[in-house]
Amino acid sequence: MAASLCRFVRGGFGRNFGSTVRPKDEVTHNQLSAFGEYIAEILPKYVQQVQVTCFNELEVMIHPDGVVPVLLFLRDHTNAQFKNLTDQTAVDVPSRQNRFELVYNLLSLRFNSRIRIKTYTDELTPVDSAVPVHLAANWYEREIWDMYGVFFANHPDLRRILTDYGFEGHPFRKDFPLSGYVEVRYDDEVKRVVAEPVELSQEFRKFDLNSPWEVFPAHRESKDTPKLE
Repeated sequence: MAASLCRFVRGGFGRNFGSTVRPKDEVTHNQLSAFGEYIAEILPKYVQQVQVTCFNELEVMIHPDGVVPVLLFLRDHTNAQFKNLTDQTAVDVPSRQNRFELVYNLLSLRFNSRIRIKTYTDELTPVDSAVPVHLAANWYEREIWDMYGVFFANHPDLRRILTDYGFEGHPFRKDFPLSGYVEVRYDDEVKRVVAEPVELSQEFRKFDLNSPWEVFPAHRESKDTPKLE
């Protein structure tokens, strides 16, 4: 084992590490492309674009009205059977007209395959909830509503899940201030927790970015110190 480790170190970390990257598989790539085209042919009303990214990851971009129909098709179709919603999240790109991009990651245990569904919306337009198709979307959509402010229509219990009750704003929006709008503290006079506007009493904060060896010169060898031979 020691000899193998020595050969690994002498051979260079980069070359050995590069061998662990998954190689591009043309057969799998073509199969995913064909399946994406198959979905687009069956659901032309909702599918707007299909692409295979990161070597072997199938992405299907759909119209917001097609969230429930597309997820139903992928869940119940014999050749798909994407019955597991492994993750659902959002991305905020303020420069776009529809600034929020919704992402649904699905898993098919039957075929050991994954697919990514993407759609879009803005601050005011609601998107149909995926809870009627996948119950796992319940808390995912509550988190997206809490962090980004995307409203999901027909959600059974759409309320904040991470921030406090009465919290103002949505922290994951790119235009949300880093310090927030309000701060929470315990007030001894009223004997309860109160929320107040953020007040930064220190306008300029100095950070000491020196290394510990520079801060503590006593632990650093002097140039005049004779070296032992």
